[in-house]
Amino acid sequence: MPRSPKSPSRKPTPTLPDRQAGGRQSPAFEPPRFIAVEGPLRVGKSTLAQVLADRMHARRIFDCEDNPFLSDFYKEKPGAAFRAQMFFLMERQRRLRDAQSKRSSGPVVADYLLEKDKIFAYINLDNEELKLYERYYPILTADIPTPDLVIYLQASPEILLERIAKKRAPEEARISRQYIEEVTRAYEHFFFRYSSSDLLVVNTTDIDFVDRTEDLQQLLRRLQEPVKGTQYFLPLGPG
Repeated sequence: MPRSPKSPSRKPTPTLPDRQAGGRQSPAFEPPRFIAVEGPLRVGKSTLAQVLADRMHARRIFDCEDNPFLSDFYKEKPGAAFRAQMFFLMERQRRLRDAQSKRSSGPVVADYLLEKDKIFAYINLDNEELKLYERYYPILTADIPTPDLVIYLQASPEILLERIAKKRAPEEARISRQYIEEVTRAYEHFFFRYSSSDLLVVNTTDIDFVDRTEDLQQLLRRLQEPVKGTQYFLPLGPG
């Protein structure tokens, strides 16, 4: 079982200009200016983040995908997990800092939450590596803005494995079912305790934002209303 990363306390949200959002909204509702979309591998977070960025006319922050140490990590080479994890942490915090410095340009949608870095650190690093990681983490992440809203996409390990097989990415061919199950459990545990920002939980097992327009429209309509604390998105089935 992975260790349980602690969710940090709420940090001040960066000041970003208001946006004008179409559709109905609750009185005095201020739409979120900084949204992060999260979830395990192949759950659909990048696709949804791109759609939201397009609809909001927002800048999108991409998670790091070109990690030079990832191939060695999948091959289980000694030390590769720590190198890959530190590279991810450095890149993720750098991209958020760059966005913070350019925040006057409008709303922001990211396809990752910085704190999720801990999920993989607790799964993949040994005790000595984790001690070193935990010394660097607060230094590197100081003053990073917290999203106004996090959208957490869930899916079962079976669904994720189907999507991984469909994607046919060579570097993902080595990923085992056991690892996907461990990551899924770790995400569930992390977001069960998460309280740093408002959280909308979306189970994507029966939702397709790409091929079913109505699924996407229902979620977009839900985002025109406030999300307070942790709430769950339950789309209406076909009438």
